[in-house]
Amino acid sequence: MRTGLSALLLLGTWAAVGLSPASAAVPAPAPTPGPQASAGLLAAMQKDLGLTKSQAQARLAAERTATSVAEKAQRAAGSSFGGSWFDADSGKLAVAVTDERRADAVAATGASVRIVTHSAQQLDSVMRKIDALPAPDGVSSWHVDPKANRVTVNVVASQRDDNDVTSFLDRARQVGPVQVEETSEAPMTFAAGTVGGDPYYTGNVRCSIGFSVHGGFVTAGHCGQPGAAVRGWDGSAIGSFRGSSFPGDDYAWVSVGNGWWTVPVVLGWGTVPDQLVRGSAEAPVGASICRSGSTTHWHCGTVLAKNETVNYSQGAVHQMTKTSVCAEPGDSGGSFISGDQAQGVTSGGWGNCSGGGQTWHQPINEILGRYGLTLHTA
Repeated sequence: MRTGLSALLLLGTWAAVGLSPASAAVPAPAPTPGPQASAGLLAAMQKDLGLTKSQAQARLAAERTATSVAEKAQRAAGSSFGGSWFDADSGKLAVAVTDERRADAVAATGASVRIVTHSAQQLDSVMRKIDALPAPDGVSSWHVDPKANRVTVNVVASQRDDNDVTSFLDRARQVGPVQVEETSEAPMTFAAGTVGGDPYYTGNVRCSIGFSVHGGFVTAGHCGQPGAAVRGWDGSAIGSFRGSSFPGDDYAWVSVGNGWWTVPVVLGWGTVPDQLVRGSAEAPVGASICRSGSTTHWHCGTVLAKNETVNYSQGAVHQMTKTSVCAEPGDSGGSFISGDQAQGVTSGGWGNCSGGGQTWHQPINEILGRYGLTLHTA
């Protein structure tokens, strides 16, 4: 389905366990002004998140406010900062701190406060030590969990008692505070063999365009190597991979030429109107997020975790963001967007869009910084 701006784009290119409040709550600041959400976006949030229309509107406004205060709240917390997340129940950004004396300053930014034991710096250090451990296939991923104030290690339920998994968990617990959760399947990337005329192809692999940048677009690194030629949905030449990294990272960028051009749009695939991209402010854990891809088109969910290491069969990928959004083969490289803010490109996950699952994305700002790219915005 390619009508209106979609046709233009495709013819061109384009927690908290044991935590307690530190001080009395302060009134939340007024929602950050933003463009009115489209009827299609609200409908998608109602379907995928189980919200009413008014709840979806209120959530988007609250998430804009939470995103706008995140940086100020972290500065106020200083070295005692223990992480942050969007609390859907209160509609506010929750910030963990190790020093109760910082609570009032953090609360003054409009965030709620939780007193914890471990700082974000300490938990990041634990992550780095676990990253250095060889991980068996039964360990699917691990990430810093600010709500639990621990590093969460996810293991495939059917392999929980495997000797290699047990040994990995024992070694992980020795380096710092760790909790274990189970997942039903191991993660996989979402590239696919050529099956039709969707966004782009390299060799016999179909992937999805992420976001337009000046001079090209960004996508997943596992979709192609530097120098690989890229064809559009109609088979015509677009350009080539100019940079690519996988595993370790999962990002790439493709140059655009041959009469193709870029526009700051994410396809809605008829489910929602095509979405304009206006920036790349990072949404907090707990915020709503939507994904566009060439196989399953448009789906929404929430941000579950950040800075997660994903243990694919090809090797570990670091600093990923985990979401509750589903995806399937061919969606790799596609756009993750929160409101009108670019979030990242689809990497992989488990499950599907019939039975559900989880999906990771590589954060967009890391990709832009790595290659010195500028996001194309409206």
